[in-house]
Amino acid sequence: MEGKLVGRTALVTGGSRGIGKAIAEGFAKEGAQLVINGRDIKVLEASAQYIRETYGVPVLPIAADVTDEYQVKMMVAEAEAFGPVDVLVNNAGVHIASSFLEYTFMDFKNVIESNVYSVFHVTQAALVHMVKREYGRVINLASTAGKWGSRNQSAYNASKHAVVGITRCLALEMAPHNILVNAVCPWVVDTDMAKGFMSEHSKALGVGEEELAEKMNASTPLGRLIKPREVAGLAVYLASDDASYINGQAWTVDGGYTMI
Repeated sequence: MEGKLVGRTALVTGGSRGIGKAIAEGFAKEGAQLVINGRDIKVLEASAQYIRETYGVPVLPIAADVTDEYQVKMMVAEAEAFGPVDVLVNNAGVHIASSFLEYTFMDFKNVIESNVYSVFHVTQAALVHMVKREYGRVINLASTAGKWGSRNQSAYNASKHAVVGITRCLALEMAPHNILVNAVCPWVVDTDMAKGFMSEHSKALGVGEEELAEKMNASTPLGRLIKPREVAGLAVYLASDDASYINGQAWTVDGGYTMI
């Protein structure tokens, strides 16, 4: 089998749907064997079966809560037994929109735990093995929300700024071990999370969902949301040897949004 990732094993958190599934498929197309993580084992198994049948690569689904340190350690141990993890994609996360004064502490805490603590737990567990092998690629899914401020999502922005910060620090610390760490920062991606995003923000802004969708599409030169595969293509590049001198970067994927 030919492909840029033949002989590699990749662990993708949140890998059963949305951006994570698109990245898993992109990796599989390039020959990587996969470990995909999520909380719903039925959804995971269905996604794993689809990828196996479509791309002909081994896929191991592991249900685990990536905010739980013990579950993460068990997951990484199982993944390492399946195949030494060469590439880690921290994709799992949540979004809850609210004006700052109306956030409950539990909602704010949930976003930080899901989007930041998960990256800490999974990356720390995986890096122990990567350092021993003197090889690794870590790709963190951040967001354009990790680069600037925006209304009604201070929890999400804070979490994604943290992911970008972790990425830069780890890139410095891990470089001597031939481990590259980068972040991908998409604008709004057309997934189930985006549908929830639209619903939450329309309520927070006091406008209809259709009106908000029209405004969102009009705010980028391409006039549409990002497709998951358009994020996956960048992840494949960063996981491959083509990106062997790319380290500590936070790659913006926004269709030119920042130019308007």
